[in-house]
Amino acid sequence: MGPDGPTRGTDVAAKRSKVPRFYFNFRSPYSWIAYRDLMGRYPDVAQAVEWHPWWEPDAEGERRMAERRRRFPYTAMSRDKHLYVLQDVRRLTADRGLTVTWPVDMDPVWEVPHLPYFLAVDADLGPAYIERVYRARWEEGRNICDRSTVAEIAEELGLPAGPLADAADDAELRGGRGLAALLALSEDGAFGVPFFTLGYDKYWGVDRLSVFADAVRSRGASGTGSGPPPGEVPPSGADFAAVRSGDQGHAGGCG
Repeated sequence: MGPDGPTRGTDVAAKRSKVPRFYFNFRSPYSWIAYRDLMGRYPDVAQAVEWHPWWEPDAEGERRMAERRRRFPYTAMSRDKHLYVLQDVRRLTADRGLTVTWPVDMDPVWEVPHLPYFLAVDADLGPAYIERVYRARWEEGRNICDRSTVAEIAEELGLPAGPLADAADDAELRGGRGLAALLALSEDGAFGVPFFTLGYDKYWGVDRLSVFADAVRSRGASGTGSGPPPGEVPPSGADFAAVRSGDQGHAGGCG
């Protein structure tokens, strides 16, 4: 996989791409569940799709999008929706033999865990980074917006800790591949996660993954999948203690 694989085609309207895409996000428990399903149940589809990070931009990111006459789709989440997410995720994880450890987010800046993904891709470690960040957040309950957490993950993967931990401060990365990723999700109408596209067809939510996978298989679609090689599928479950979180989902992004 080349370094530009996961963002190939962002200069063309994403909705016109014939390559299947998976918009993933580290914040959303639904995106984590979809990731586990994709890797465990549809590894061939994971290899076929382009993987695109989706995150809520900070003020600088929103400003850069506005300069391109784009906006991030945001809808405030109600208290009732938060409570529903708790129940729903509990059901979904129990059905899969997973035990979620709810993290607590303190003033999160989502560029911190998401922008390093591009640097991991450059080192051909994009899949490993995705797996490790998801595990840190949803199985270990760690704060992935803490730069020290990102630094530790980088060291575990044999990557330079400093550049990954401080990727959010990299103006070139923010204004280049980071902005391209935000514009792509806007062009594709990816209003939440997990979000999948195949040509003009869009699929939102964990419960649409099977339909998306069937469509990808039936069309014989192929792309620049950034999932792990065949056979390197994450374990189906692990036993972790559950704790209550101050952030049970995110606005507009629960599928």
